[in-house]
Amino acid sequence: MSAADLLAAARADADRTVDLRRRLHRQPEIGNHLPKTQATVLEAFADLPVELTTGRSTSSVVGVLRGARPGPTYLLRGDMDALPVHEDTGLDFASEVPGVMHACGHDTHVAMLLGAARLLAERRDSLAGQVVFMVQPGEEGHHGARFMLEEGLLDVVPEAPVSGAFALHISTMWRSGTINVRGGAMMASADQWTITVRGRGGHASTPHLSADPVPVAAEIVLALQSMITRRVDVFDPAVVTVGHLEAGTTDNIIPASALLHGTIRTLSPERRADVLASVQRVGEHVALAHDMTAEFVHVEGYPVTVNDAGVAAQVTDTAAALLGEQHSAVMPVPLMGAEDFSYVLERVPGAMAFLGACPPELDPATAPGNHSNLVVFDEDALPNGVALYARMALQALAG
Repeated sequence: MSAADLLAAARADADRTVDLRRRLHRQPEIGNHLPKTQATVLEAFADLPVELTTGRSTSSVVGVLRGARPGPTYLLRGDMDALPVHEDTGLDFASEVPGVMHACGHDTHVAMLLGAARLLAERRDSLAGQVVFMVQPGEEGHHGARFMLEEGLLDVVPEAPVSGAFALHISTMWRSGTINVRGGAMMASADQWTITVRGRGGHASTPHLSADPVPVAAEIVLALQSMITRRVDVFDPAVVTVGHLEAGTTDNIIPASALLHGTIRTLSPERRADVLASVQRVGEHVALAHDMTAEFVHVEGYPVTVNDAGVAAQVTDTAAALLGEQHSAVMPVPLMGAEDFSYVLERVPGAMAFLGACPPELDPATAPGNHSNLVVFDEDALPNGVALYARMALQALAG
């Protein structure tokens, strides 16, 4: 089947893709246990010749589509969890769950993956091998992909373990319908940390009789930013953000402790280890300079998302052939966001690409972005994603 015919088929099926996306959008769920979402996904797979299994530790769904001839196994991923965000878009299919929203577009990922499953099921005779549809919960910090890997995701077809993988992520950062990808580091690692500064409480009128952790915490925040700009090579970057700072209960009490809670983003394992050690050292030594202590706790997050250079180039070429050169772009730099598809790409060669979906009336530079309570994705972009998912699998299993 030609690229043009595949894209035409995806566009002809757009109503079903959009309908599934909107049903998921109305009933978002958070984390690794998504019973309503899982039920909707299983229902969408029901009329397809796909072997389905569900996760033991999470609400994951794995589908296997077997081609007409034996061959390798290729994986396509779509994540399905939402965020603890109250939706304020005003859409007529807005979230019906207070405080929960598909603000990162995972509803579109699942809808595009199912659209691709329909296209591929209709073209089983063209497949020499198997397509694995990875429908995962818990991408938003809950390590859903890692749980699926631990349950044997890559060996779901024992005679032909997964040998390649591809995923799409929607974003309003790019023009609608465009595919954006790069080889090598695509997205950052993400680690969480806390520093608890321990002083000595007392009356606000007599700070000399206490050990005030508040100015020490403030000094640590500034010292961390200086550490980044003075110690980190700009060509091997890092971001350290203190997103949560908490101390005290009222104006006239010096608290006994202050809490800093932040994130570290890096693009290499070496920089990741160096910055983690530096954050701990800065916190502990600034506190020590004021005769206080600082307790550092690290929560390991996702590794760097690294695209195979050859697969990334294939995505660029495939998108150009499928959608036109103007819809295919190589990203000049990585994003410092993080993704748990990184766990899959550590195990098999593959790539993640971004599907632009900025509403045409908005500017990608200023449009509400992923994780915003106001983000709106242009649904006209979805057939492009459906067709690209299907095309990548068809090429991998051409025989």
